[in-house]
Amino acid sequence: MSQQGQAQTTPSILNLPVGTGANGMRSETDSMGAVDVPAERYWGAQTQRSRVHFAIGDDRMPIEVCRAYGYVKKAAAQVNGELGEMPAWKAELIARVCDEVISGALDGEFPLSVWQTGSGTQTNMNVNEVISNRAIQLSGEKLGSKAPVHPNNDVNMSQSSNDTFPTAMHVATVIAFDKDLIPAVQMLREAIYAKAREWVDVVKIGRTHLQDATPLTVGQEWSGYAAQLDDALLLIRGSMQGLCRLANRSECAGRIRRQGRREAGGVPAFSLCVRAEQVCFAGIGGRDGDSQLCATFAGSCAYKNCERLAVAGVGTAGRVG
Repeated sequence: MSQQGQAQTTPSILNLPVGTGANGMRSETDSMGAVDVPAERYWGAQTQRSRVHFAIGDDRMPIEVCRAYGYVKKAAAQVNGELGEMPAWKAELIARVCDEVISGALDGEFPLSVWQTGSGTQTNMNVNEVISNRAIQLSGEKLGSKAPVHPNNDVNMSQSSNDTFPTAMHVATVIAFDKDLIPAVQMLREAIYAKAREWVDVVKIGRTHLQDATPLTVGQEWSGYAAQLDDALLLIRGSMQGLCRLANRSECAGRIRRQGRREAGGVPAFSLCVRAEQVCFAGIGGRDGDSQLCATFAGSCAYKNCERLAVAGVGTAGRVG
């Protein structure tokens, strides 16, 4: 355990429903000074500044990305706790709040636009501030005090938005594929294949360039549609393998951990131990990126995913739609 962790007293953690129960405004601070924040919200100064200075359009950061950030922050807290970089009670408290983020209980705390500076830094800080203040509330302390859980020093410990944001993007996409897209396509495929069997003896005239062609059965025609959906599922599952390469074990180039400890080859101790894929993809089969820097700044897996989705969509919509 670090000296900082030893010096902290374990607080009594309360069981409180989500919600501050406050009205009006409260003062939050960051490196630029104080700013007033709606008292009924958990976010802090940097989120509020982004709301003011990047109030552009109605395109909000997808809530799926914010929920996925809960997995990333939970994994980081667990590893930091195991390494002794923060007290076990603090790691457990952060993980507990992360579960609330993941469940959607804190969805109303993520108001930012997709139009923002940097590499998702403002959304990263939005999540940090919300988790921090909710943890502070559960500790019985004052919101905005940054104690006993600090948004930067604790929730964001040993992280950079340069790697956590692409990780959250990948996590959100894989979860959406696994829980929504793939089951929906499978259901459509089964429904179409059932019709192919039902109409296996129904003969129709084939069509080629608006002309009559060789007869075939409606079942044959619809079995082709089902086969196209089989191909679409293969493309979708194939793109998931690349998306399961997470960037969360890399670091922002030039970033120096405050502890200053590094393993051989300049890889920080934290990077060697983060197992975000285990937390994020339990039951799905995620794995850490073979090249975390590639997963961080190349974005090729995400691009390939969009390409395969387009191919799958066009291939089926033109026939089935």
